[in-house]
Amino acid sequence: MHRSGFTPRLLRPAEQAELLSYGLGITNVVARGTARAADLTRDELARGGRTLVAKVRRYRPSWLAVLGVSAYRAAFDHPQARIGPQTVRLGGARVWVLPNPSGLNAHYTLDRLVAEFRALLAAGQGGP
Repeated sequence: MHRSGFTPRLLRPAEQAELLSYGLGITNVVARGTARAADLTRDELARGGRTLVAKVRRYRPSWLAVLGVSAYRAAFDHPQARIGPQTVRLGGARVWVLPNPSGLNAHYTLDRLVAEFRALLAAGQGGP
């Protein structure tokens, strides 16, 4: 997130709460850890998607970024979704799907991930 310009400095994991001071928040679609996204069931993802929409309605962010196109497709029943901005809104927020930064998604290099995050930041700031 720092290399993409979302934060003015690199934050340590223990500093996650500082993201709020930058107008950013992080949550999970499903609140259990797995080795791979494929370990989550469609039902878990759909339930998590409904919970996330409720959070978006409550906190009213301008943008909702979801990491992982496969998880997004399942959680929100948008099977044709691609990386990038979506045409639908969720809970009133515009939606951008980002690649999952997991090491299992190795075809997305760090530079490509940074570029995708920068595109979201530019859109959030009124850029192209």
